Amino acid sequence: MTKNNPLVSIIMPVYKVENYVGKAIESILKQTLEDFEFLIVDDGSPDRSGEICDEYAKTDSRIKVIHKENGGAPSARNVAIDIAQGKYLYFMDSDDWTEPTMLQDMYELAEMHDSQLVIAGFYIDTYYSDTEYITIDYIPQNTIYRTKEEFRKDAYKLFDKNMLYPPWNKLYLASWIKQQKLYFPTTLWDDFPFNLSVIRNINQVVITSKQYYHFLRARAESETAKYIPTMYEKREEEHGWLLELYEYWDIFDTASQEMLARRYIERLIGCFENLTNPNCNLTFKEKLNQVRKMLYADRTRKSLKKIMPKSLYMKGMIIPLKMKSTILTLLEAKVITIVKTNNTKLFATLKARR
Repeated sequence: MTKNNPLVSIIMPVYKVENYVGKAIESILKQTLEDFEFLIVDDGSPDRSGEICDEYAKTDSRIKVIHKENGGAPSARNVAIDIAQGKYLYFMDSDDWTEPTMLQDMYELAEMHDSQLVIAGFYIDTYYSDTEYITIDYIPQNTIYRTKEEFRKDAYKLFDKNMLYPPWNKLYLASWIKQQKLYFPTTLWDDFPFNLSVIRNINQVVITSKQYYHFLRARAESETAKYIPTMYEKREEEHGWLLELYEYWDIFDTASQEMLARRYIERLIGCFENLTNPNCNLTFKEKLNQVRKMLYADRTRKSLKKIMPKSLYMKGMIIPLKMKSTILTLLEAKVITIVKTNNTKLFATLKARR
């Protein structure tokens, strides 16, 4: 490969991460695979993030920093997709870090099996103080899918293991992305619809149980800490995408349908908890009305009939929903918020074991 045709193009949007971006960049510079280009997109960050990236670019010719007006992470990633020269694409978040053999191992797997997509395990490091954190392991089974039929039949297992949502545990064949004209949509939680478009017609996929990526849950200003007024509508939209995908795939087996139902209810509980977020300024009556609307929705009723909870925790969580008790459901959400706010370690553990 020449310098104009690196093996991997690493794409990383940057915005308000001056305390984290240095570690992210250094974890890439420590990769055992050295033939890459590192496209860092400063998305109009108001802090020193862009300057920090520029300083690193002066020390390593593989780094190219692109400065643009703020348009959100999707637009930043899309700018880099258009200019990427690598055979494979890798997307990274600017406040996380990677293990040094990640690119080498994933590249070799992609080449060995002529795959369009490589999916790896990962870690979620949830900080409950400045220095203390709990690590949750996300580990899929080693699998090689050579046809779209094989992949579609097993996709529910990958959704269950949280393997198909983020972009940072994946190595994408660039020609597949560019030929299909796949871009990150300008929407909240853009990585999920992007990955749905990637896997829609995919054939060759390799799964490795090895873990490389450390996703950090620490920043108070992160999306997961905010009250999101449109969360329920977004979850409804996402569920609609998944239902449409499975209809397109013509996959209606019991295991896949149960996964879809359980996933819907898990995220619905998150919508209830969103209403008890300290930053939610709705009145108590307005909150009850929102809960009632969600509880009595047709999708909720149908999903509760199909769901088969895998843990005692989830079996307990769905009791108020099955009772259609607005008050108990809101009370349960309040308890979740209290745990989430005051005992991050416990919350992360319960969430992982649901």
